[in-house]
Amino acid sequence: MKKLIVLLACLFLLTSCKGSEENTVHVYNWGEYMSNEAIKLFEKETGYKVIYETYASNEDLYVKLSSSTEAYDVVVPSDYLIQRCIKEGLVQKINKEAIPNFKGIFDSLKDPSYDPGSQYSVPYFWGTLGVVYNGKNIKEKLDSWDCLWDPKYKGKILMYDSQRDSLAIALKRLGFSMNSKKIQELVQAKDSLIQQKPLVYAYLADESRDVVVQGDADLCAMYSGDAVLMMEENKDLRYFVPKEGSNLFMDSFMIPKNARNLKGAEAFINFMCRPDVARLNVDEVQGYSTPIKETYEGLPARIKKNPAAYPDLSKLPPLEVYQDSSDIADLYYDLWAEVQAAS
Repeated sequence: MKKLIVLLACLFLLTSCKGSEENTVHVYNWGEYMSNEAIKLFEKETGYKVIYETYASNEDLYVKLSSSTEAYDVVVPSDYLIQRCIKEGLVQKINKEAIPNFKGIFDSLKDPSYDPGSQYSVPYFWGTLGVVYNGKNIKEKLDSWDCLWDPKYKGKILMYDSQRDSLAIALKRLGFSMNSKKIQELVQAKDSLIQQKPLVYAYLADESRDVVVQGDADLCAMYSGDAVLMMEENKDLRYFVPKEGSNLFMDSFMIPKNARNLKGAEAFINFMCRPDVARLNVDEVQGYSTPIKETYEGLPARIKKNPAAYPDLSKLPPLEVYQDSSDIADLYYDLWAEVQAAS
C-alpha cells in the first residue's frame, strides 16, 4: 500500500510539473527592456504565466545558453550573438505561421545578414551607434569619430567599457571594417585606443548617460536609444552618426533549442509584435526604435521625426551590423587588456 501511495504521489508530481511547464513561458531579456504592463497583458489574455529574468550583456546570455541546464523559452540577443547561436545550434527555427504579426515588421528589417530570411529571429528593437556631445560647451558642429581623439576635449571624453564597441570605433575611425579580423588592423586599433587613453575621463557602460547629462563630460560614444533619452533630459545635447560609418544594431526574439514550451514561446513573440503591445514597449524603453510599421506610424511626430531615433538609413554614412567574432575572442581579450593596462 505504501509503495502504491508513493507511486501515485510521484505520478501526481510529474503531471503537475508538466502542466506547469505547459502554462509557463520563461523569458530571458536585457534589464529594463520590456514593459511590465505588456507582460501582464499577455498573461491576462493568454492564460500563460511569465517567469521573467534579466541579464546585463550578450556574453552573460551566451553563458546561460551554452552551458547552463536552465531552459528558457524566449531570449533576446543582439545581432552578432544571434549569428553565433545559429552557428552553434543553440536556437531553433521559428515557424512564422505561428507568428502572424511578423508581417507587420518593416520589410527592410526582415532579411538581416546575420540571419538571412529571419529564419531564427524576430526583430524587437534596433538603432545606431554614434556620438553624443554637449552643444552648449562645444560650439563647432562635429561629424567624425576624430572628436573622441581631439586633445582639446581632454578629460571630457567618455568611452565604452567594452572591448567590442571601443575596438570597433577605433577600427572604423582608421578606415577599417568594424568586423575586421586582420591582426594588423586590430593592433592599429588597439594602439589608437592607447594613444587616446590620456584624453579619456572614464570608461563606462550605462553610467556614462548620467555623467554627460549632468555636464561632467562633454562627449561620449553612445547607442541611439540612450542618446534620445539623454537629449530629452538635457536639451543641449546632440547626436550624430560619424561620417566614417558606424554600427547598426538589432536585438531580436529567439527560441532556444531546449525551450520547454514552444507554443508559449511563439505566442509570446507574436503578442509582443502586436502593434498596440509594441507601443507599450516603445513607451517603456524610450529611445529605441520599433521594427513594427503600424506602431511607428502611431508615434508622436516629435519622435518619428527625431533623426536619432528614426533616421533615414539611406542618408546615413555606411552602417555595419556586428558579426560574430568568437573565433578571435582571445585576441580581442588580449588587445583590450593592453589598453586597460596602458598608463
